Amino acid sequence: MQDDTTPTNGSSPLDTLTSLGDAAGNITMQNLIAFGVLIGAVALALVLHWGLFAALGRAVKRGEEKHAREEGEKDAGNGNGSLGRRIIQRAKGPARIAFMIIAVELTLPLIAMPEAVEVLIGRIISLFFIGVVGWLAILIVRALTEIRLSRYDLDAEDNLEARRISTRMRVLRQMATMLIVLITVAAMLMTFPAVRSVGVSMFASAGVAGIVVGFAARPVLSNLLAGIQIALTQPLRIGDAVIMEGEWGWIEEITSTYVVVKIWDWRRLVVPLTQVIEKPFQNWTRETSSIIGNVVWYLDYTAPVAKMREKLKEFLDESELWDGNVQVLQVIDTTQDTVQLRALMSAKNSPIAWDLRCEVREKMIAWLQAEHPGALPRTRGQLQIDQSEITIERADAPAPAQQDGGQNNMSDKIDYPEERDGGAEEAREEPQAQGAPGKPR
Repeated sequence: MQDDTTPTNGSSPLDTLTSLGDAAGNITMQNLIAFGVLIGAVALALVLHWGLFAALGRAVKRGEEKHAREEGEKDAGNGNGSLGRRIIQRAKGPARIAFMIIAVELTLPLIAMPEAVEVLIGRIISLFFIGVVGWLAILIVRALTEIRLSRYDLDAEDNLEARRISTRMRVLRQMATMLIVLITVAAMLMTFPAVRSVGVSMFASAGVAGIVVGFAARPVLSNLLAGIQIALTQPLRIGDAVIMEGEWGWIEEITSTYVVVKIWDWRRLVVPLTQVIEKPFQNWTRETSSIIGNVVWYLDYTAPVAKMREKLKEFLDESELWDGNVQVLQVIDTTQDTVQLRALMSAKNSPIAWDLRCEVREKMIAWLQAEHPGALPRTRGQLQIDQSEITIERADAPAPAQQDGGQNNMSDKIDYPEERDGGAEEAREEPQAQGAPGKPR
């Protein structure tokens, strides 16, 4: 049943398709039986896969129940017992493909087929096998990092060591995953003769090809080296409070190419790794998660600074957010209209410090409004009147006659305060002589 043309490993796809068509036209009962055996072997592999993983799942479940009985209910839900279950769930997919590949490899020699078809099926099996190996390698790396990270609690108050290990393991996991993917793809491509010939020619002209590839891969390589540097030196870690690009937030994720900063209003700032290495940024929790917060007030010069220090101590003693370390109130600046007071207080981490600052600011303003309202900011002004430009006329002076019947001007009816309080002596003596309060007429 061999075809007249015997394609080699370097045969073109058109020749392969022609051989497949000839093979389809020359199918016999023996070939049908062989293909049936192949399908039966694959089905048997799937059944074996299902049975194996079902047995592993029951074994892990019994182990978790035994662990729960021995350690007690408080340790039963800590997540350590479900680690084996997570590994089994992740390995189930690649293991299923591996079982199918093994079944095909064992059954394929029993089937008589043209050489082109055999080469095509062998190449497909090779591609799947390389992909499954790379997949399993990635799962092993992830499982090892999860086992390492499961020993630390990132939600603890003093989580510096946990953040340090978490940052290193996650960055290295990203680096290893990227390298495994690159190697897997390269190995898949090398199974094709055309790609191998291109590779040989590239090695032959390694000088020019190396320069071209170097320029093309420069961003990837720079981010890769920056990620390795961050994993080793750790200028920042997962959960650090930082200021980048003028935004304040926490390091949420570190990948193989960028860093994700969760800003305080839940926006995300994505920063390339090369920028993290090359540009300066502020890290508020580099050595410890404790942080000092500040509150600033702009008050009048009459503000009771000593009493405000006493109230600050009282507010901090009453607050559950204060860690009891730092407590300072100082006058840090003066302007033409106000004085600037700053209070310093410490907390266990940056989110708690933010809440503590808001609490102290609100309580101090409420206390000043109730007890010392004059200490709040005020704007002072001085009004000066030049009396030399004011002309005062006596009420008893004759008024000029009007055209409408000789009535007095409207100014005659005005009550002049100068005459009422300190005016002419004649206007003041006449009422006194009569014994009644006087008013100039």
